Amino acid sequence: MIDDDAFDHLRRPTVTRPLLGLTILAVEDSLYACDALRLMCLHSGARLRRADCLKSARRHLQVYRPSVIFIDLGLPDGNGAELIEDLSRSTPRVGVILACSGDPFAENVALAAGADGFLAKPIANLGAFQHAILQHLPNDTRPSGLHPVRTDTIQPDAVAFREDMAFAAEILAGPLDLQAISYVTSFVRGVAMTAEDHVLEHAAADLALAQSKGLPIHGPMSRLARLAETRVQDAVAI
Repeated sequence: MIDDDAFDHLRRPTVTRPLLGLTILAVEDSLYACDALRLMCLHSGARLRRADCLKSARRHLQVYRPSVIFIDLGLPDGNGAELIEDLSRSTPRVGVILACSGDPFAENVALAAGADGFLAKPIANLGAFQHAILQHLPNDTRPSGLHPVRTDTIQPDAVAFREDMAFAAEILAGPLDLQAISYVTSFVRGVAMTAEDHVLEHAAADLALAQSKGLPIHGPMSRLARLAETRVQDAVAI
């Protein structure tokens, strides 16, 4: 029989790996954004699991209870605020519930639903990622003593970016209703912000603006589809 207590010190947070021992569930539809979270967890000592939609997240939560959950608000099968509201009322509660979005106005929605905190996309700074979690953890689960403020900027895998663009291009090539257009526009804009692809970001913003104002969307949508397809074909996408 193995005495787990003998190995507790190996799972306790340290100043260099302040999230050691935590399991983080990322409810995130973008592979590129999730790869950024994966790298930040790797540097911080946390374990990461991913759900790409609300349905998948609920399946995960039936099996285990993560220490921290990151929930993107724009998901293919609904608004992440629905899951935040459910989790904030559940017992036992997930220790830390954090929301993320490329829409700055989403913060109020997330906090009103019961999120402990909000991170605006792109989430690329390791120190900001660690601080967002540590400030909401109980004192006995934080590393003791001072720890250096990490300013590292994470660069996710370009292959994940291209896979996201392939996903968006496939949606844009098919028949779309208004809900699907809103989703793919938000998805592409979030990925573009994470990748700092300003041309793609502006194209997504133009489509969102046209849709919100009731203007013709064929032109902006065709442009966004062309840009997404170009990035799929580009061997060095970013």
